[in-house]
Amino acid sequence: MAETASKKTEKTAGAGRPRLMLMDGHSLAYRAFFALPAENFTTATGQPTNAIYGFASMLANTLRDEAPTHFAVAFDVSRKTWRSEEFTEYKANRSKTPDEFKGQVELIGELLDAMHAQRFAVDGFEADDIIATLATQAEAEGFEVLIVTGDRDSFQLVSEHTTVLYPTKGVSELTRFTPEKVVEKYGLTPAQYPDFAALRGDPSDNLPGIPGVGEKTAAKWINQFGSFADLVERVDEVKGKAGQNLRDHLEAVKLNRRLTEMVKDVELPKTVTDLERAAYDRTAVVMVLDTLEIRNPSLRERLFAVDPGTEEAEGVELDGAVLGAGELKPWLAEHDGKAVLGLATVDTWALGSGSVAEVALAAADGAAAWFDPSRLDEADENAFAKWLADPEKPKVLHNAKGAMRVFAEHGWTIEGVSMDTALAAYLVKPGRRSFALDALSLEYLGRELGPAAAADGQLAFGADDQAEAEALMVQARTILDLGEAFGEKLAEVGAAELLRDMELPTSALLARLERHGIAADRAHLEAMEQMFAGAVQQAVKEAHASVGHEFNLGSPKQLQEVFFGELDLPKTKKTKTGYTTDADALAWLATQTDHELPVVMLRHREQARLRVTVEGLIKTIAADGRIHTTFNQTVAATGRLSSVDPNLQNIPVRTEEGRAIRRGFVVGEGFESLMTADYSQIELRVMAHLSEDEGLLEAFTSGEDLHTTVASQVFSVERSAVDAEMRRKIKAMSYGLAYGLSAFGLSQQLNIDAGEARALMDTYFERFGGVRDYLRRAVDEARATGYTATLFGRRRYLPDLNSDNRQRREAAERMALNAPIQGTAADIVKIAMLNVDRALREAGLKSRMLLQVHDEIVLEIAPGERAQTEELVRREMASAVHLRAPLDVSVGAGPDWESAAH
Repeated sequence: MAETASKKTEKTAGAGRPRLMLMDGHSLAYRAFFALPAENFTTATGQPTNAIYGFASMLANTLRDEAPTHFAVAFDVSRKTWRSEEFTEYKANRSKTPDEFKGQVELIGELLDAMHAQRFAVDGFEADDIIATLATQAEAEGFEVLIVTGDRDSFQLVSEHTTVLYPTKGVSELTRFTPEKVVEKYGLTPAQYPDFAALRGDPSDNLPGIPGVGEKTAAKWINQFGSFADLVERVDEVKGKAGQNLRDHLEAVKLNRRLTEMVKDVELPKTVTDLERAAYDRTAVVMVLDTLEIRNPSLRERLFAVDPGTEEAEGVELDGAVLGAGELKPWLAEHDGKAVLGLATVDTWALGSGSVAEVALAAADGAAAWFDPSRLDEADENAFAKWLADPEKPKVLHNAKGAMRVFAEHGWTIEGVSMDTALAAYLVKPGRRSFALDALSLEYLGRELGPAAAADGQLAFGADDQAEAEALMVQARTILDLGEAFGEKLAEVGAAELLRDMELPTSALLARLERHGIAADRAHLEAMEQMFAGAVQQAVKEAHASVGHEFNLGSPKQLQEVFFGELDLPKTKKTKTGYTTDADALAWLATQTDHELPVVMLRHREQARLRVTVEGLIKTIAADGRIHTTFNQTVAATGRLSSVDPNLQNIPVRTEEGRAIRRGFVVGEGFESLMTADYSQIELRVMAHLSEDEGLLEAFTSGEDLHTTVASQVFSVERSAVDAEMRRKIKAMSYGLAYGLSAFGLSQQLNIDAGEARALMDTYFERFGGVRDYLRRAVDEARATGYTATLFGRRRYLPDLNSDNRQRREAAERMALNAPIQGTAADIVKIAMLNVDRALREAGLKSRMLLQVHDEIVLEIAPGERAQTEELVRREMASAVHLRAPLDVSVGAGPDWESAAH
């Protein structure tokens, strides 16, 4: 059985010897790429990260298992090397690098730089030449050397003090090649390996072998003659056809031998003594992983576990106290007037009780306290409730909305939140994907919370022992310190007012919306689920009938066999697992063939998706008969809200099925109707305002249908001559421009060729030059400043605008076009929500807001309040902000969400 590298390496380590580990970056990244599916590791901008994740995971494991004192990674520069100059066919047979792999090596380099790991790449040489050079130097200076590579040519470097760790299963299992292992595997010494490789040839490098000569014969000859040089001198002694073939191909084999030999004297900028491992820039590591949307906390933990820097996390000095009955009131009296308090909570919301289990407070003077709310006496509870509800008592929280929702179940109201560290982090860096407390603490305070502290200001429910109490107090202190740090950061980016006037009030409003929920008609939704289930089964039967036999519609492999084998349909995009059968491919196939299967498969997937959506809705109906979604403020970098558990944005808006699902959201007991209100064409109005294009502004103020008016100008026809197809094209392009759509994207959306789409855009820009100039200006200004900004100062940072990676740069350019328009629209909706809610309460109305989905607000109307509420909603939404293209509000009412549409 192969001895794997996961075993600790005392058996190869010499006592007192420093240990150098060298990695072949390209080789291992490429293996990682094929070991993990790219579709499961892709950022929101479309950047694949599977090679990065696999490489980082293997790196963490190998550093842990091998514990090197010195470390470096070598990379290839290009395929043009001294070998390709000597033999033009060298590696010429290799297929084109997959698009999904491109750019990932560069990003691996960024991670290594953040880890302060040395990396090398030298023009004209391959990574294994660099490795051979460093390994040779290291052995001479008394090092143990470990080489991690997927290149078997490295076996020639194996010696008493140099071991090769060779991947045998993806990048998760490494086999240790010592001199004994090389002899066991090939019957040759490491020094003989390049002789053997020259005779065997190497198809992966396009080095030709000798006809009729395999590994056994090559090994036999080397053992018989001792070396390749001796074999060449005595080549006439080799008998038989194999010998003749050797003589016929001798010059090619000699070339193989030269190319197989690794260079051991590459000129490098650093020596092995410069490769000693150094402490990470942990903030930079967090930023790289966060930017790449690698959310797996275990990977970060494994990487940090092998950080050669300080092993002990920086501590926090606390004057902490575990409070019992009668002790909270005097503690608050002593500390709440001296400083803003940090607040951390542990709740059992996830367990279904909705009660508050533990609370910790921290003051700026270093004092901290922990208590269990269930053990408070009446005086304590009244004092705490009064402090929480006092808007004059400033409080700092992490995810204040969550605390508000849970505390409300206890009968407590939180007012006076002056800082929410999660929202502040979002405003400072909206593109990040994690706002966990431990990550923010590390990045902004250089402080680790330690294993006892959880990521979101919460600990496991249960024990109230001293260690957990201290951990929660540390979190409270961390929240308080982060609040101070973010106060400065928000001022730097001009977002302090945005937090105070928009995000914090919105957070409090969303907490109330989540508690209100919306009534659901369970019977209607269950009937919908059965209908979709039946449609799925019918599609399965039709699919089977269309090909004459059963097959698994959920199996990509079987679908490929049916589509491209049995039916011989046109080939779609090639992936590493075969020709794709995703939704875009099926839609394309439906236009390329008369066979019904692509259409049936599309229907099957749509019905299956709708069934899952409805099943999810049914599961989330609470005991009160209402669905309580959770709104997210920190997911979309543009500032838009989203929802989860359930995701209400998943419900189709314009399809009959979507409308039917919305009929399952109904008015609740004690109310007379639902009301919906949203803005008409808000993104286009924002674009008209920002661009100041006179033609577009005039189209909005003409009183005519916007898309018809714009189409008449683009196509140079009277409005009455604009047909449905013209209007459709202009509508798609107008909205597409607001979303950063390219000519190619427009061609895909309209199913026209790219040339026609480009011509359409050119004509549009001729008529609306202000829009063209604004879009150009938006990208240029963002490239110069590094960020875009909405009308209200919400920034989105786009460092990739200056990236050398074309894919990343173009994605950033689309974001630069999109963010100011989408972000401003999102800000306007939040202002409208806050204004409507304030006006409802000031008017003393019982009608209330329930949902915000896309740009739509859903309200529940109390008996007799419909007319007054509608007038109030129209007034407050229309006056949320004054644009050059005035806001237009649509309102509707009815017994369910669909009937309330307008």
